[in-house]
Amino acid sequence: MRRKDRELSNKEALALLELGNYMVFSTLSQDGYSYGVPLHYVFINNTIYFHCAMEGHKLENVAHNDKVSICVIGKVEVVPEKFATNYESVIAFGRAKEILGEEKEWALNALIAKYSPEHISEGREYIKRASDKTKVIGITLERITGKARRG
Repeated sequence: MRRKDRELSNKEALALLELGNYMVFSTLSQDGYSYGVPLHYVFINNTIYFHCAMEGHKLENVAHNDKVSICVIGKVEVVPEKFATNYESVIAFGRAKEILGEEKEWALNALIAKYSPEHISEGREYIKRASDKTKVIGITLERITGKARRG
């Protein structure tokens, strides 16, 4: 990292991953183009989990190359009088794979708990109805860097 004075500690970067609301999930297509898509996620035990449709561009890319990256942006504040922006962000690299069985159900329940905590029972019913039409992808993280400008 070029600006060591803005580097987040590993603990701070992990906390930002845990608290973040969305990420940009980036893959590489067979034609060599990168592809980034914003997604909701949950971060548990060094793994990022997200759900998606049964097929699509991101899944084709993961099948081609399981090496992926994610970017999570935390607080952002434009400081016009300083021609600057205060921010915090994390970039992580890892390998993506489909999650099946009990881990899939567990990950879907964790997503419900994060994004709809007041609707847990309805979420569990929704999972029962839609689980066979939903894939869950897990990204085992291999490298994490965090950076912030806080004034």
